[in-house]
Amino acid sequence: MRIIGGKYRSRHLKSLPGLDLRPTSDRLRETLFNVLTAGNSQALSGSTWLDLYAGTGAVGIEVLSRGAVQVVFVEDSKQASNLIRQNLHALGIQHGFEILDQDATKALRRLEARGAHFSYCFLDPPYRLREQYARTLETLSQSTLITAESLVIAEHEKKFDPGDAFGSLQRVRRLVQGDAALSFYRRTSG
Repeated sequence: MRIIGGKYRSRHLKSLPGLDLRPTSDRLRETLFNVLTAGNSQALSGSTWLDLYAGTGAVGIEVLSRGAVQVVFVEDSKQASNLIRQNLHALGIQHGFEILDQDATKALRRLEARGAHFSYCFLDPPYRLREQYARTLETLSQSTLITAESLVIAEHEKKFDPGDAFGSLQRVRRLVQGDAALSFYRRTSG
């Protein structure tokens, strides 16, 4: 697993064998960031990200490499959150991030209480925990953490559909690659 683009391009990240980690593949991350930057390599500069169910931290570290100013990694597995710290340390990344070692729902409440806002929210629960998609997307639909300009991205199995709408969040795009898919959501008015 490696960083696809930006400042840390081609640098490798560690994973943990045998854990319930399924890092977003290099190919799927490359596709995701090609969609998000769409010919503008500076499109993510200055953005803020919420990386829920962060696992190895690959997505959040990728956006830091591409110019994001802040990434909040949320991971309730102590081993996985330690791995995120190790990956950040190995790259020499010392600021622009926060790691919350807690359940996604608790982290969302904590961040909302602080008045945080995010340009992007990426969520990638373990595929076997399908109920977490609806729970997290419904919570985000009612949250002040995202605005009409924010983009929420859910990685999921191709054969699983997390849903088209969750409160004010509407799916605007679905992209399939191999056995995985990405669903993109935006908040609608009214």
